Amino acid sequence: MTGTTSIDSFAAKAVAAGPATVAPPSFDGQGWLVVVNLALMTAAFVLAIMMAVDMARHIWRCRHSDMPRHPVTVWRVMVLCFSVGICLRSGAAAMVLWGWDPVRPGATGALLLMQRMIDPVAVAFGLTGLAIAYLSSPGVVHQLRRRPLPFDLWKTLPMLWRPAAIVALSLVAAVGVVATR
Repeated sequence: MTGTTSIDSFAAKAVAAGPATVAPPSFDGQGWLVVVNLALMTAAFVLAIMMAVDMARHIWRCRHSDMPRHPVTVWRVMVLCFSVGICLRSGAAAMVLWGWDPVRPGATGALLLMQRMIDPVAVAFGLTGLAIAYLSSPGVVHQLRRRPLPFDLWKTLPMLWRPAAIVALSLVAAVGVVATR
């Protein structure tokens, strides 16, 4: 084997030469920190992919009625960009934490390389979302000030039960995996 799946990669050599830790050495043996990172990165991945799929479905469903420059479309594309960026970045981090195995340095090295290859793509999506937010800000603010729309966030609070359950399940899974490594 060659490339990223063998022990010949720099990342695999670093994993093989390093201590046989249950998580990347950057956690400095802090199990609680591994649990927090694993739980939050996993939950962020799941929640961001749910939001990205939801936004993509809304954009596709309303493609005939919502014009590209309409504030709703701009908002949906912006949220889609942020969601995809979060999904990629947290998904790559979770992948490394879930797959960390110093006994298999080739596989772990491949995960580390994949994470670094995904990072610029994730940041590009995030920066695209920021650019859309910045460029659309004058028009969106003008629209919102013309006819303010009151929001009652407390009324929609029950919508957070499913995301909260995902976070809780991710935490339970993270505690389980770190405790049994």
